[in-house]
Amino acid sequence: MAKSEAADALVLFGATGDLAHKKIFDALYGNVRRGRLNVPVIGVAGDDWTVDQLRQRARDGIDSFGGGVHDEAAFATLAAGLSYIGGDYRDPTTFERLAAALSDAGAHRPAFYLAIPPSLFEFVVQALQAARCAEGARVIVEKPFGIDLTSAQELNRVLHKVFPESSIFRIDHYLGKEPIQNLLYFRFANSFLEPIWNRNYVDHVQVTMAEDFGVQGRGKFYEEVGTLRDVVQNHLLQTVSLLAMEAPNNAGAEALRDEKAKVLKSMEPLAPADFVRGQFEGYRAEEGVAADSDVETFAAVKLHIDSWRWAGVPFIIRAGKNLPVSATEVRAELKRPPRDVFGSQADDSRNYLRFRLGPDVVSLALGVQVKHPGEAFAGESQELYALERTTEDMTAYERLIGDAIAGEALLFAREDEVEAAWEVVDPVLRDHRPATAYEPGTWGPADADRLLPPGCSWYEPTS
Repeated sequence: MAKSEAADALVLFGATGDLAHKKIFDALYGNVRRGRLNVPVIGVAGDDWTVDQLRQRARDGIDSFGGGVHDEAAFATLAAGLSYIGGDYRDPTTFERLAAALSDAGAHRPAFYLAIPPSLFEFVVQALQAARCAEGARVIVEKPFGIDLTSAQELNRVLHKVFPESSIFRIDHYLGKEPIQNLLYFRFANSFLEPIWNRNYVDHVQVTMAEDFGVQGRGKFYEEVGTLRDVVQNHLLQTVSLLAMEAPNNAGAEALRDEKAKVLKSMEPLAPADFVRGQFEGYRAEEGVAADSDVETFAAVKLHIDSWRWAGVPFIIRAGKNLPVSATEVRAELKRPPRDVFGSQADDSRNYLRFRLGPDVVSLALGVQVKHPGEAFAGESQELYALERTTEDMTAYERLIGDAIAGEALLFAREDEVEAAWEVVDPVLRDHRPATAYEPGTWGPADADRLLPPGCSWYEPTS
């Protein structure tokens, strides 16, 4: 499926908010520098600001949270294209002024970026329709896409009342990261992996997403989500879908998303026995956190994919805060040879493929057994590096916003993907065991070990 026509204006709802300040303005500036943004940007928010205040806010965001303004001409282009409408989202006159601004700009295919709480989506999309702004437009919405299956279905219902699915771009910044795209490319641009990438050769797959810091003052936010909702349901299930999917028929967005959706729909819903929860010591002392909070800051789950390729191969995910390092890695452990010819296979002597997915490096390594020098047939484990390099300088938001404006849907989650992922985790959102305390700087509760196959242990990424 070919991409849609490019948008001819970007309308940023929530233009004075934190997300715009910390992420979006820097992404817009980066797109201007790369020649990917040459349309007017209209900020909309409830604050009584001038456009000069918005321009100053944009510059401060780029300097404080981005790489800083190093190209004055590019920033001048961005600033010149900025305009601002202050008004209540529930007031129809706000949208009448917006319609007039779009008309004055000659915009017929605007992209509406809803950097606002989901509770306001229905007011805004219906007001856009009432003001005749929605026809031919697209809408960009931020994660989270609901807090459970029911709310995700309701959110999709609200959006679909005004916009067709092909015009909805759901931003999950994780999918815009260079290492995630590298993983997808590696899977299907090389032929040597295919013969072994199945239940006949893969014993199990581990996915670790570790952060060596806590909630960083976002205790109130974390109380509402927890690790399962924050990163497992979205980022990590998407990663597993890329690992487990079949080859798409072509490089188009719909072909790729069809195959990802098949994997997610093949995952068995989680049972309480397949979910381990942890909470780091000291979390309850964070501002905004309840004194008796049971919210998890560590989650480990065992996924079962009921497909011909992966039946019987567990995919085990763990993610957590205040772990020893910050790293995201995939490790696919292969089965041992059918016979130990040299009588030297140790417990840790499996071959494996290891993918490092950030935060600052992408790497690929192969775990092998090699012979010790000497007469005896004794071996040792070695790791062969196929690739190790730092990630490039385009941020995830920069790539995704540029793609949404261009109408390229490849890196955005589709409705059926989102709902299928919620179906996997929905049974354990409330039906689960209490969180187990763990010390900061450790790898979380020891109970997570039971999710692994017998005789196996967690791989621990290094810094």
